[in-house]
Amino acid sequence: MKNSKFWFSFFIGPILFAFIIVVIVPMFMGIYYSFTNWNGIGNTADWIGFKNYIEVFRDHDFLSAFIFTAKFAIVSVITINLMGFGLALLVTRGLKISNLLRSVFFMPNLIGGLILGFVWQFIFTKAFDGLGRMLDLNFLEGWLSDPVTGFWGLVILMSWQMAGYMMVIYIASLENIPESLMEAAEIDGANAWERLIHITIPLVAPAFTVGLFLTLSNSFKLYDQNLSLTGGGPYNSTQMLAMNIYNTAFKFNAFGLAQAKAVIFLITVAAISLTQIYYSKKREVEM
Repeated sequence: MKNSKFWFSFFIGPILFAFIIVVIVPMFMGIYYSFTNWNGIGNTADWIGFKNYIEVFRDHDFLSAFIFTAKFAIVSVITINLMGFGLALLVTRGLKISNLLRSVFFMPNLIGGLILGFVWQFIFTKAFDGLGRMLDLNFLEGWLSDPVTGFWGLVILMSWQMAGYMMVIYIASLENIPESLMEAAEIDGANAWERLIHITIPLVAPAFTVGLFLTLSNSFKLYDQNLSLTGGGPYNSTQMLAMNIYNTAFKFNAFGLAQAKAVIFLITVAAISLTQIYYSKKREVEM
């Protein structure tokens, strides 16, 4: 018993120490600075109470970024998980090129967000424009110069990057479904759609819990793709929360105000993620 406690402390102790130093301590320091007027440069940080939090709710740019990020998160969560689940169904059908397709679909996830943003910026501004002029399709011209198409540009980029990652999670869950269950349903006369709705989807519910959590948190935290694809433009209409907080801290040297925004951001993401996990876990089916 003593020996097992020693090895538990030996392995867990350093990780716990690192977690406290890297995550917990900075988080509490950030909360403290959100109540000060620290500019990020000087050594003085005067206590100003809730002034920064009041200022946050008067900041129209922050509220616009919050609404834009929430809309983006809702649409992205749906598209990414539908695409990931659809790709997983496709590559688990026993096709000869399944392994090749898995590699191809997962590949965008290996490319950095900044590079992907610049690649898609070229596609939207050059390839779409050229195609639109050639086929006389006006809606393909001027992407990223309009708030609506800029929004959908970000959704397409994020979905293209993360769908392959979600596919891997859904593949792991789909391959754990016993063949006997599907065969029994087939013998009972259930068609492919009925097997999908009544057997496959309920049994992969734990994977949906993980997939929804990951896409939700990543959609809210998105920064590098937003920076490289639209830069928040036109006129800050596609600026997301992470970019708004970064600009407040490093462009305007208002670190105290930026920390207050970050604390509100943290509470919002934590509340939404925990609520989603709670309701998703209740719907899971034990195999």
